[in-house]
Amino acid sequence: MYVRHLQVTDFRSWAHADVPLEPGPSVLIGANGQGKTNLVEAIGYVATLSSHRVATDAPLVRMGAPRAVVRTAVVHSGRELLVELEITPGKANRARINRAPAGKPRDVLGILRTVLFAPEDLALVRGDPGERRRFADDLLVARTPRLAGLRSDYERVLKQRGALLKTSGAARRAGRGGDIGTLEVWDGHLARHGAQLLAYRLNLVADLEPLVAAAYAGVAPESRPAHIRYRSTLGDDLPEGYGVPGGPRADAEQLETLLLESMAKVRSQELDRGVCLVGPHRDDIELILGEAPAKGYASHGESWSFALALRLGAYEVLRGDGVEPVLVLDDVFAELDRRRRQRLAAVAAAAEQVLVTAAVAEDVPAELEAVRYDVREGEIHRV
Repeated sequence: MYVRHLQVTDFRSWAHADVPLEPGPSVLIGANGQGKTNLVEAIGYVATLSSHRVATDAPLVRMGAPRAVVRTAVVHSGRELLVELEITPGKANRARINRAPAGKPRDVLGILRTVLFAPEDLALVRGDPGERRRFADDLLVARTPRLAGLRSDYERVLKQRGALLKTSGAARRAGRGGDIGTLEVWDGHLARHGAQLLAYRLNLVADLEPLVAAAYAGVAPESRPAHIRYRSTLGDDLPEGYGVPGGPRADAEQLETLLLESMAKVRSQELDRGVCLVGPHRDDIELILGEAPAKGYASHGESWSFALALRLGAYEVLRGDGVEPVLVLDDVFAELDRRRRQRLAAVAAAAEQVLVTAAVAEDVPAELEAVRYDVREGEIHRV
């Protein structure tokens, strides 16, 4: 899989850019603020319908423009598909596949798969659990695009149930009882969608754990061993072996029952606080170095190594599914020491396509023989 061509209109700082690309490594070189990251961000948006830099679409549209357009020609197994996305803040985005309108923008998911490593990835180690949940869910959707619907359904139900908890809790405190019957209906919806999402996450962590451990050992051989572990709001009620390499695959029906039981136990607390206390929206993926959590205990270098290991593990998971993803390395070589640069360059050199951004050419390891592009003053040229 590779991107043969990228074209953007009114995306971020670019009024227009037209970039032919090739398989193998390509390096976009330009000073900070010249727009090189914006170009790989556009490619990542086609793959995930989200940005690794901002939470909403509005900043993706060039100041003063009504909308942004991203077009990519993606080649997979000899077949080429043209994906077009129109991003309009405040309105529904639109998508086309080979110039035919798609039913929903998420219909394009799966056409392009990317694994992106960026300076923001340090938040995977040092940030809150939401960063790690997003990492897992993005990887799930990359593996199985239809899970974007499950993810959306769970978030919708979570919002509805949370609103009902607030109104029911307020009614109870005022002595009016509250609509508990309706709440039980939403309990069922949350448990059903949540159990499916939880099962997929647990199975993903079981697949990912040995790959992350091996990747970390490769980039930081002198450090303590690294491991990942899923932490669920079910706590000790989570069946033994779920989420563990070699353990049983998680069963969604069993998890649905356990989630319903757990919600019943904390019903009074949820009504008092007006929030959903049980479900995958409160789970975490624990990152462990030796016997200690990486967050708060890992050095700066160890944190970078763990973030890199998570992305390399994700890359290997997708490769294991039979699809070689596009590897995107956004301004990361400058953050790594020589050994970590060499390790990452070795992986990149073997990828079908890798897109690298760098402020100066010297940041890119010499062993990564790449096509080079100069990015400056709103223009991009192959060197």
